[in-house]
Amino acid sequence: MTTDLSTVTAPPDLESARDAATQLLKALGVDVDAPGTANTPTRMVAAYVELLSPRTFTLTTFPNDAAYDRLVTVRAIPFHSLCEHHMLPFRGTADVAYQPTDKIVGLSKLARLVEHTARRPQVQERLTQQIATYLGEHLAPAGVGVLVRAEHLCMTLRGAQAPGTETITTALLGTLRSDTVLRDEFLHSGR
Repeated sequence: MTTDLSTVTAPPDLESARDAATQLLKALGVDVDAPGTANTPTRMVAAYVELLSPRTFTLTTFPNDAAYDRLVTVRAIPFHSLCEHHMLPFRGTADVAYQPTDKIVGLSKLARLVEHTARRPQVQERLTQQIATYLGEHLAPAGVGVLVRAEHLCMTLRGAQAPGTETITTALLGTLRSDTVLRDEFLHSGR
């Protein structure tokens, strides 16, 4: 089974979205005819389109000519996403590692993969697993590790109202799951 990273089911209907945003704001008691809010529905739609539109992504790989077999780790890749339950942002960083076999990946592609996976209505658990699964399927490494740390505004601004909280999720595949030395290297080195 191939991990599907497509995010667009249909092109956005900006006019309908603007009308819906206007109706939502009016229903919430916001005066959308006031000077400061007259263009808010249009700006609101533009913001959501931007938040939900990743750049085109292709995983670039190269032969592992040096037969490098230790971990390749990129730490603290920044990302933002939208909680699919409340459509409020969550943001944080991802650490992504893999143990190469026949192929290595262009390092910038790890950051692009994180961005691409995050730019959709999402939950952190799925985001973490999708990054790991995609690398496992397309790079065929001996192991993959993904650690995501994020602040969820749906938890810090509303609901529990617990500012400063951080959610941590991990996905470990292959040798990063089975080899305690490699797992510890990924989870604890560079911290």
